[in-house]
Amino acid sequence: MRNHGQLPGLDSLKDQAKRLRRSLAQEGQMISHSRALELVAVQFGYRDWNTLYAAVGNRPPFNPYMLGSRVSGFYLGQPFTGSVLGVQALGGEPERYRLTLHFDDPVDVVTFDSFSAFRQRVHCNVDTTGRTAQRTSNGRPQVELVW
Repeated sequence: MRNHGQLPGLDSLKDQAKRLRRSLAQEGQMISHSRALELVAVQFGYRDWNTLYAAVGNRPPFNPYMLGSRVSGFYLGQPFTGSVLGVQALGGEPERYRLTLHFDDPVDVVTFDSFSAFRQRVHCNVDTTGRTAQRTSNGRPQVELVW
């Protein structure tokens, strides 16, 4: 029975095969890398690695961010609305994306009444939940996209 949920990317599947091979080697069971790939394919319900590779390789990559899409959320705690000017998939676990955002109205990133610093275009690295790993001093993500 095939796992019809979202399959991991090819890099993740290959990493899984490497971990499987390493784990079995620690238990004294030596297998080739190609055998480990075959075992990973069977775990996902495919008859062999080539069939799994074709299933994963022929699908479009999942990307929750589209060029020109409208976004809203918080930048350094300040609300914004804007659009996505650039998207670059960075990969990794969890999947991360480098976004270039253009705010409709400049955002004041300084909280002092006597001083202001406005930003209208920013770059950030977000995961599929729309949050950055980088945090402000109060622990909040620097960018939080709201769906």
